This record gives sequence, C-alpha cells and structure tokens, in this order.
Amino acid sequence: MEVSPYGLESLWAQGDLVTKGVAVLLIAMSIASWYVIVTKALQLFQYRKSARAAGHEFWDATSLQAGMATLGTGNPFADIAQAGVTAMDHHVAHKGHLHDELSVSDWITLSLRQAIDETQARLQTGMAVLASVGSTAPFVGLFGTVWGIYHALVAIGTSGQASIDKVAGPVGEALIMTALGLAVAIPATFGYNALVRGNKAVIAKMNKFGFDLHALFVTGSRAKDGGNSASGSKLVAVGGK
Repeated sequence: MEVSPYGLESLWAQGDLVTKGVAVLLIAMSIASWYVIVTKALQLFQYRKSARAAGHEFWDATSLQAGMATLGTGNPFADIAQAGVTAMDHHVAHKGHLHDELSVSDWITLSLRQAIDETQARLQTGMAVLASVGSTAPFVGLFGTVWGIYHALVAIGTSGQASIDKVAGPVGEALIMTALGLAVAIPATFGYNALVRGNKAVIAKMNKFGFDLHALFVTGSRAKDGGNSASGSKLVAVGGK
C-alpha cells in the first residue's frame, strides 16, 4: 500500500529534529495529562464513596469505634476521624500539662484542620500538570506550525516557484502540529476543570465532617443540621465508652 506523502508517517519520516522533538513532547504531555485525569478521577470516585459513608453510616453507629469501622481505611474521612481520636486521647493523657495552654476545643480544631489540609494537598497533586499542559500545549503546537511554515518558505525560495507540490508537505506538517497541540490541550483543560469541581465538593464534605466531629468531641453530640439533629448523631467521643 502506498503511503500518503501528507500523513503522519510521512511527517515523521520527513521531519527534522525540531519537528520530531515537538511531536514527542506533545505525545509525552498527552500521556502525562491522561494519566493524571484517570488516576485523579478514580481517586475522586473512591472519596465520594467514603463521603457517603461518613455522612450516613458513620453517624448511625452506636459508638465511635463502630462508626470508624464503617469508614474503613485509606480514605480521608477515616484519617480525619482518627486524627480527632488521637488528638482527644492526647489531650486527656496530658491534661495537666496542656489544659492551661490550649483548650480541648482549640486542640481538636488544630488536629482536624491539619488532617483536612493534608488531604486537600493530596487532592491537588497532579493538578499543576494539567494546568501546565492545558496552557502550554497550544503554544508548543504553534511552534511546530511556525517551523512547518518556515520549511514551506524555504521550499519556495529553493525552487523559485510556489507550486502546490513544493509547499503542500511543509504546510500539512504545520497544520498537523496545530491539531496535535489542540488535541493535547483540550482534554487537559476539560479534565482540570472537572477535577477542580470534584475536589471542591469533596473538600466541602470533609469540612462538614470535621465540623461535626469537632462538635462530637467537644460536646458529645453531632452538630444539628438546620435545627434537626440527624439520626444516630450521639456517639461517645472517646473509646466508645
């Protein structure tokens, strides 16, 4: 089968080091962005399942230990709950030393906030890659476009005539580079926006969960929502006693 002189294979075969370098860079950027999109989407899916457990099953439990068992392990809501338990136990064990310096409310607040901030930092991992790819890929493709047009002008100057057979290859090379840049940038941009929205929703649920945990540890009962206390909201804060 005859290979088209204007296809991708011809582009790679006839391209110089700059053209091949731009193509390889765009392919690498596309692979990196899709890897981030897929992995972060799976992470968000798991976190949303944990958020549903934290919003219902956790508060329906009869004790804090039973509630934490419903959260499982390896998710941010379990980490936040464990941070609260650890902070409460630490404050009780060192009450004689910490009581005059920091109240139990402030200590629990700091511990829960630190756990939430750590999870938020994990959620942001990889987002810079998508932002960078989405903003720079079109310009990388544009550079390849300019280089292809330069080849077209050189072909015209060398031959002394602007016939279509002299410029079709370089111009086609330029258009392909433009298309590659857009094909890399568009999914990265859409993926970034979708993941940002998903991260904000998870962070909001973590903040709400942390607020309810703070009320549980300080007052012994979950904070009321809209004037109505949720079912199963009264859990024993420490050790399930």
